[in-house]
Amino acid sequence: MLRYLSLVVILHYALSQEAVVVMSKYDINDVSLFKEWMVEHTRSYDTVDEHEHRLEVFLKNLITIRNHNLEGHTWQMGLNEYSDLTHEEFSIRLGAPQHCSATNRESFVPYELPPRKDWREEGNYVTHVKNQGSCGSCWTFSTTGCLESATAIHGEGHHLYTLSEQQLVDCALKFDNFGCNGGLPSHAFEYIKYNHGLESESDYPYDAKNGTCEFDPKKAKAFVRGVVNITQNDEDSIVASVAHMNPVSVAFQVTPDFQHYKSGVYSNPTCGNKPTDVNHAVLAVGYDTDADTGKDYWIIKNSWGPSFGIDGYFHMERGSNMCGVATCASYPLVP
Repeated sequence: MLRYLSLVVILHYALSQEAVVVMSKYDINDVSLFKEWMVEHTRSYDTVDEHEHRLEVFLKNLITIRNHNLEGHTWQMGLNEYSDLTHEEFSIRLGAPQHCSATNRESFVPYELPPRKDWREEGNYVTHVKNQGSCGSCWTFSTTGCLESATAIHGEGHHLYTLSEQQLVDCALKFDNFGCNGGLPSHAFEYIKYNHGLESESDYPYDAKNGTCEFDPKKAKAFVRGVVNITQNDEDSIVASVAHMNPVSVAFQVTPDFQHYKSGVYSNPTCGNKPTDVNHAVLAVGYDTDADTGKDYWIIKNSWGPSFGIDGYFHMERGSNMCGVATCASYPLVP
């Protein structure tokens, strides 16, 4: 028994010494920052090699963040729960680009538009920020977020339900959606319409992986009677729809820099804006103008948890179809 304990102590000491050697290669302050980050995000690693690898990735991301913030952009980068991931690893959360096509084009531009809008300030109309995890199901979160708000704003009783993404992952495949491999909110709205309803998240909980459809029509909480697909690139109609209807499902192209977004008005001159470029569906809940720069922007709800960006939200440049944000926009009409 004593010999066994001695071996354990020796092994523990050896691993500790190896860790010390590994850590000595890096700036001690950055290593301490990594340790603090690990505690904040409850991260642990099984081996010294994995710990070193994640530290190296973290430090590379940290350099990217610091360099970006010194360059004077309209937006800032920062650490978040994804700071130990390469962009390739992070990209599992993105869907494959989908070819979105309008089934019901509608231009909705009233005579007057308020200078700003934020549905979070209008009442109990927007659910909490969710986290899709390691599944390319962003399209389902954009869909549920939009239908949750539309139902609360226009539906009888104005109930703010928290709706099921997993039902869409499991059951909407025949509407040209692909579960954790991507899909389109516009197609998901069509599914909900012809399926006669979507269950709540509590009745059909999220599992972050493809599963077998288990929809129970008796438990359906939200319904769709029609779908509005806003004309491609018609950003003015998206503004009008957000101002006078409800939040709108939009999509854009995520490029590596966006993984580190923290605050400010995001823009990127290198991202694409075609239907074949956009790879992440989100929810536009409002719009405003930055007081310091005068830049118009969208207020967008993401599905990467509340530690990302501005408590789970981000601001995107408005008026230039930045990264394709006006390429694939839609919302449901509710009973």
